[in-house]
Amino acid sequence: MSQPLIKYTLTKQGRQPEWLSSDSRAFKGQHSTAANKPGKLPRFGSPQDNIYLGIAAGDPDSDGTPDGYVGTIGSKSALQTYITEIGSASGYKVTTGTVTGVQTSVTTGLSTAWGQAEYSGGLSTTTSSKHTASGVGTVATLSGSTVTKVVVVTDTPTGSTTATTDTAVVVDAASTLSGVSTSVGIVTTSVGVTTTTTTTSTTSFTYTDVNSSSSTSTSSTTTDDVTTRTDTVTTSEYTNYETSYDYAAEATRLWDIHQAINS
Repeated sequence: MSQPLIKYTLTKQGRQPEWLSSDSRAFKGQHSTAANKPGKLPRFGSPQDNIYLGIAAGDPDSDGTPDGYVGTIGSKSALQTYITEIGSASGYKVTTGTVTGVQTSVTTGLSTAWGQAEYSGGLSTTTSSKHTASGVGTVATLSGSTVTKVVVVTDTPTGSTTATTDTAVVVDAASTLSGVSTSVGIVTTSVGVTTTTTTTSTTSFTYTDVNSSSSTSTSSTTTDDVTTRTDTVTTSEYTNYETSYDYAAEATRLWDIHQAINS
């Protein structure tokens, strides 16, 4: 009995169909894509509005197919074409995290100088130059927006008051903000003789996909009953790089699984 590679949706209850292959090598839920065309009457309702790739437990019956069955993909070339269409529309990329910067800070001193309620000296710190490197591909960028300023002006018969709240755009210290623009929304409300005007500034931004983390190691040495402690703080910077998605390799991977199950 053949176990074909198929396109399918979830059941009306939102579960994986029972008629998918139970072979330990089989796959399901691969390469999700919207089942309905934009601007058209929906063919599929929720939770069946996404199409997935998987391996079925048997060939579809010519007299009728089960709920959730969409179609069969019968060749490796057709599989690659299908994945390419989905990936191109979705903007498939391969993202690889790369260590692009390392810096160390070494603090040394007598053990008695550490942890004092009031530090009185005795510790020395040496910070290395930051070692930088680059990755393969294009540095990934992220985008977002946030409310950065809210100004509330309250007018009453006895006078006017203004309250301002500023919120800075904060990203990792290793990243760089760019493309900052501000849009303003103004809402005026009146309750009796009191008028409140709220002005909201929203900032849109993009920034490089960079993160950093730090780790600390501690060591001690004792000579002639005198203990010296050394703390080494290592700060590593990680940058995500994007490269093109290999549709041919992915089609080969899935098709080879299909072939192995059916051999």
